[in-house]
Amino acid sequence: MPDSFYPASSPTTYTKSKLPFSWASIPNPIPRRYRRRLRSKFRSAQSPASAIASIETSFNPKDSIRALRNHRWSIYDGHYLILIILAIFSLSISQAPGPLVKTGAAALLMLALLMPITRQFFLPFLPIATWLVFFFNARFIPAEYRPHIWVKVLPALENIFYGANLSNILSAHQHVVLDVLAWLPYGLFHFGGPVVWAALMFLFGPPGIVPVYARTFGYLNILGVTIQLLFPCSAPWYENMYGLAPANYSMPGSPAGLARVDKFLGFDMYTSNFTASPLVFGAFPSLHSGNAVLEALFMSYCFPKLRPVVIFYAMWMWWATMYLSHHYAVDLVAGAFLAAIAFYISKMHFLPRMQMDKAFRWDYDYVEFGEAPSGGYEYGLTTLDIDFRNDSSDEWTVGSSSSISSGSRSPVDESSSNWEGETLASQASDSELSEVIIR
Repeated sequence: MPDSFYPASSPTTYTKSKLPFSWASIPNPIPRRYRRRLRSKFRSAQSPASAIASIETSFNPKDSIRALRNHRWSIYDGHYLILIILAIFSLSISQAPGPLVKTGAAALLMLALLMPITRQFFLPFLPIATWLVFFFNARFIPAEYRPHIWVKVLPALENIFYGANLSNILSAHQHVVLDVLAWLPYGLFHFGGPVVWAALMFLFGPPGIVPVYARTFGYLNILGVTIQLLFPCSAPWYENMYGLAPANYSMPGSPAGLARVDKFLGFDMYTSNFTASPLVFGAFPSLHSGNAVLEALFMSYCFPKLRPVVIFYAMWMWWATMYLSHHYAVDLVAGAFLAAIAFYISKMHFLPRMQMDKAFRWDYDYVEFGEAPSGGYEYGLTTLDIDFRNDSSDEWTVGSSSSISSGSRSPVDESSSNWEGETLASQASDSELSEVIIR
């Protein structure tokens, strides 16, 4: 036949002949996720350290949308639903600011979450922002919907557990030097300390620890405010002013010992704010104690050599709260107990493990999350349970199930290629991998 019969653009195809029989496939005894990780480890000789500790610099919202679409949703992501419910409740009862300001603030927050360069900071900050909105709008909850105020419970527990009112004992002897020493942790370090601790952990801790710290801090305070609303109790200053007389929600708050600090400083720094406190009867649990203990636990975890310093800071805070007549000792113990629970939950499931030979976050070439497995694997495969991740690849997953050291998230290399997307059906690769493991 003439050559012109076949189109010039028609490609020549070849068909692979089929064998009349085929060998039965032998199942690979190595789990699929371990094959994927080992294959990636042997093929990639480039260290992913720079990718693990990198910071997002993109302003393109498409990158955030792409990360959200690729996110593997799990039960741990239900915490976003909790934040949404609390935010809607707080804004619905809020009487100030007006609707335009609320809409503008919500729009700015959405814009910050859409741009990767700001998303990496504002996404872990959401629990803290929700706590602040929840706390400051608690004043607008109608009194008829609030529970009974407990005035005698905390003094009774104080006498049962400690045999005396420790707050009254510590505040019996007052001096301007003691006022200043109590003001420093209670009135200054309580507000600025979390930022300083976060900066230290960001620079010298493992990548991913600051988002976990922010979420733990936020949820601890959300839980504390919720307990204070459901179980309102009076503080020592109330007993000093009114005795054990019944309380009501129309009563103003009191700066207590901080009034002496305002007098010493010569201007109103605390009196007006504490008098108009959103939670006048939020003595139990003490969030000053809870935050100080939580910060001490995180700092001890990152910097073991600073453990005596941060423990001293927590004890200093405890003394200041009782000296200023803002909390009973039982309030402090309850706040510390909640902080310890929050920390150990984070440490068990979400906290990146420290590597003591690393000085800065940029020295990490891999990160492990959660507690180390108690039992190993046979044939020396204990290292296969390591979870590698790019700290800035998907901020939607920080502190969620994707951060758990269970192999649920695949690593990302320097070229931003998802190792999980590699072909797993290659029998040659599996056979080579089996030979490596046998050796």
